[in-house]
Amino acid sequence: MKDINRLTYGRTSVYNLNYHIIWGTKYRNRVLKGNVEVVLKRILYEVAEQYGFSIDHMEIGKDDHIHLLVSAPPKLSVANIVRWLKGISARQLFVQCPEPQRSYWKKSGRHLWSPSYYVESIGMTNESAVAKYIDEQRMKEVKIDDQEDV
Repeated sequence: MKDINRLTYGRTSVYNLNYHIIWGTKYRNRVLKGNVEVVLKRILYEVAEQYGFSIDHMEIGKDDHIHLLVSAPPKLSVANIVRWLKGISARQLFVQCPEPQRSYWKKSGRHLWSPSYYVESIGMTNESAVAKYIDEQRMKEVKIDDQEDV
């Protein structure tokens, strides 16, 4: 049975498009913690609002990659969504936070994010499972790190 509360009604369409998007920092440097994490999350929510899509779940994994559950209208391509999120967040983080500058600041060619990303389309049946996975990222990885320290 379909959950009609998850459907979005546009002027010419009815849709439920959800994407699980993951990307990491260049060289897997662990800079997405503390103030950088707080600022990054705020920036990503602002970008989503500005461009007309929503971020339903977000979590940082191992301080070097980010998981998002994004809902978007059909007029927005996933490539554009990722381009906006990565591009604007990198520029804003370099301006607002000194931490990434230590690892990535160069006179030219500075890149916070790895050029690649992972995306998976999520149907209504898998949405709750992916949302739970994203929400538990931080807790799961802390447990793994604790076991490695032993």
